[in-house]
Amino acid sequence: MIYIVDNLFNYLIYLFILYYGFRLRPRKNKLFCVASVLVVLSAGAFNTFYDVNSPMIYIIWSVLCISLFFEEHLGHLIVLSAALMYFTGIIDTFSVMLIQIVLIGGGISGADIAWWMEPAYLISFLVYLLVYLLLLKKNEVYLCDIKLKYLLAILIQGAIFQMFYNLVFASFNENRASYDWDAYAVFFVSIAGALYSIFLTLGLAIKNILSDRQNRELQSYMQMQKQQYDYQLQQTVAMRRFKHDLTNHIGVLRELVNQEKTNAAKEYIDTIWNIQETFDTKIHTGDSFLDVIMNYYLYLASKEQIAFIVTGKLSGKMPLEMFDLTTLMGNILQNAVEAAVKADVPKIRVELVEHQKEFFIVVCNSVSYFRTVKKDTANHGLGLKNVVAVVEKYHGESYIESITENGESWFQISIAIPKENMV
Repeated sequence: MIYIVDNLFNYLIYLFILYYGFRLRPRKNKLFCVASVLVVLSAGAFNTFYDVNSPMIYIIWSVLCISLFFEEHLGHLIVLSAALMYFTGIIDTFSVMLIQIVLIGGGISGADIAWWMEPAYLISFLVYLLVYLLLLKKNEVYLCDIKLKYLLAILIQGAIFQMFYNLVFASFNENRASYDWDAYAVFFVSIAGALYSIFLTLGLAIKNILSDRQNRELQSYMQMQKQQYDYQLQQTVAMRRFKHDLTNHIGVLRELVNQEKTNAAKEYIDTIWNIQETFDTKIHTGDSFLDVIMNYYLYLASKEQIAFIVTGKLSGKMPLEMFDLTTLMGNILQNAVEAAVKADVPKIRVELVEHQKEFFIVVCNSVSYFRTVKKDTANHGLGLKNVVAVVEKYHGESYIESITENGESWFQISIAIPKENMV
């Protein structure tokens, strides 16, 4: 029975690390998941019947159960299985030694599995849980994001400490009577050093990822700013050319009037008027910088033949920093254009509402077909994470949903930002 319990503890630890650490997803076909559990139980029953804990059986059931449970390339699952068996085996060994030292006073030879194995798994799981809560979830970085060199460093560190532990543990058993509490101190320091090295390496890897993420966000912001600047520059150059030629246009009109060619003069005036309209700022929100952003995406939408409708107006400038406003509206509208262009009837709607205490911004875009909110969020890119971060910075709220109106599918993001407590 102890073998079955041992396998189940290992199995649950594997599922926890792969699901929460590497963000792998279980198979949709539940029969594979049931088969995965049966493999674990069968391996435990085999070990119980023959009273052995064969490493080969352990390797086979570990790889097989992981491959059956998760949706991923088989080669990747095999590599992860091997790495998990190696790393969790080291942590389990540390935990077993700790329990033996504290509760028993030394190692027990001649026993592969005993009652203290199960508490050791709980200690190991506590280590994984702390890594997840204090490092991964806290920073929204996961093991699948960490570069391979850091993961290999953790495995190598584990191997080094494993050899060191074996020496310390053997010395403890032989000399604990003569060294007394010094032996305990050496053992606990070595345990602390191993765990610290793991957390330190993961911490460095996460800082590297956060730094890269910040650089990408800054580059994205700079790219948005450059695109908007180029658009404004094009408009300015065109306006200057138009003004430069205005004298010639007036001369042509004067000659047409003198020749009493009224219809030709009217057509020429309409032509000039249409050219002039292209330079006008078509969207006026009440915030001059928001006007730049909105008119730029109106320009992009018109190029893709997307209907771009803006309703509502603000009483004045929104109290957001330029960087944050660009990040907020730039990401939302960029995603909206990219999604709407794939729809049968491409449309984008922007609604601006100002209340006494809050600003409301609602952006909808048509989509090619109805999808769940979760899938829509994924298809709208990582930029939405930056949008949410800006909203949270200003103590606001955001809502993302898929809706259907008159048989049409829409993706909608609604944002509320309070006027008070602004950063």
